[in-house]
Amino acid sequence: MCTAVPFSQAEGMNEKPSTPSSASRAGAAVVGFLVGGAGGFVATEAFAAFCHFVLGVTLDVEDTPALLVVFAGLPPLLAVVGAILGVRIAARESGGDR
Repeated sequence: MCTAVPFSQAEGMNEKPSTPSSASRAGAAVVGFLVGGAGGFVATEAFAAFCHFVLGVTLDVEDTPALLVVFAGLPPLLAVVGAILGVRIAARESGGDR
């Protein structure tokens, strides 16, 4: 026999939107960190290759402190940005708060 279910207990009526767990946020942060760091590394290497092969100038980071800061700082900076974006995207896809 089929029994009647009160309207308030119907399936899905009282469910709150799911928020991402700390494990899924941590996973998204790790993936974002790795992808961002890899992207920063590829960007610096692509710039160095462009300068060498197209412009004919080999970059020397030992003589130029500003260039050394850019080449050493861009991959970690993009890694942190990637981690932040990974957490935000995970929160948005699961319907949680930002």
